[in-house]
Amino acid sequence: MPLISFTDKGIFCAQGNFYIDPWQPVDKAVITHAHSDHARPGSQSYLCHRDTLPLLKLRLGPYNYQTVEWGEKINLNGVTVSLHPAGHIIGSSQVRIEYKGEVWVVSGDYKTEPDGISGVFEPIPCHTFISESTFGLPIYNWKPQHEIYHDIQNWVRSNEVAGKTSVLIGYSLGKAQRVLQALEEVTGNIYVHGAIWNVQETLLQAGFKLPAVNRITPETPKEAFKGSVIIAPPSADGSAWMRRFSPSSTGICSGWMQVRGNQRRRNADAGFALSDHADWPGLLQAIKDTGAQKVYITHGFQSVFSRYLNEIGIDASEVKTEFGTEDEEASTPTPEAAQ
Repeated sequence: MPLISFTDKGIFCAQGNFYIDPWQPVDKAVITHAHSDHARPGSQSYLCHRDTLPLLKLRLGPYNYQTVEWGEKINLNGVTVSLHPAGHIIGSSQVRIEYKGEVWVVSGDYKTEPDGISGVFEPIPCHTFISESTFGLPIYNWKPQHEIYHDIQNWVRSNEVAGKTSVLIGYSLGKAQRVLQALEEVTGNIYVHGAIWNVQETLLQAGFKLPAVNRITPETPKEAFKGSVIIAPPSADGSAWMRRFSPSSTGICSGWMQVRGNQRRRNADAGFALSDHADWPGLLQAIKDTGAQKVYITHGFQSVFSRYLNEIGIDASEVKTEFGTEDEEASTPTPEAAQ
């Protein structure tokens, strides 16, 4: 029997009697990060990295939580479990599982370029590696983060000259914090949607240092938005909530913007391919660095990516999961109460 199996509740370690990022309630859940497709409510207990705890409390509410530091080993029914940096968002971790000398690593979501706030991705030697493939096509090859930040800054400056408010779309947990990094150099006049404000306040209370922002409320006068920058989640894009910022220019921050047609389809004025996931070269390098003899490919371009791995001599198989895509909030309605 393999150390890890794939069940209708999620990724399961029978020997340790725990699940990793289960999509149904279970007794023991080990959580890689706080995005809603990986952290779901209803389980009896949750194990996560210390930095993930406040975000889980925000999103799931009060539960039985246990936290560990990166690299700290714990014993679950004879199985040694430790969490290691994934570089995806704040607190995001890979799960290393060892039993009788056999090592599996469940990577969750990850990116290999350090972003300055999410921890630096750590390749972990293992026998079997479970990898996402959100951007598992050769077309996805990210520019360095500092270049994308420079593009965002120049775009904001040009909008200011044109008398337009800059509206940047990026999901509230992960992307918004990186966009704030980019904006620090060009403006201190930043307004955010309520969903982003909630994450901001949670992180500030947890001790993270983030740029100051203003929350958009129904009482915020329209004049306040002139010459400012707005950060909003994908769920707000195209909604009535956006009309108050006119005249404005909208830029979408997403790895999907690597394909120019996506910018046109989203009716955006600008697209910035800023992703919290590894690109094609990053995925390949991460997998090679593990030295894994077997690789399982989850959500994304599983068939293309796993086929390529097999062609270059890495034994790979597809696994279907309920994990989502980069824009986890894209289908979430935006109530006016969340302003």
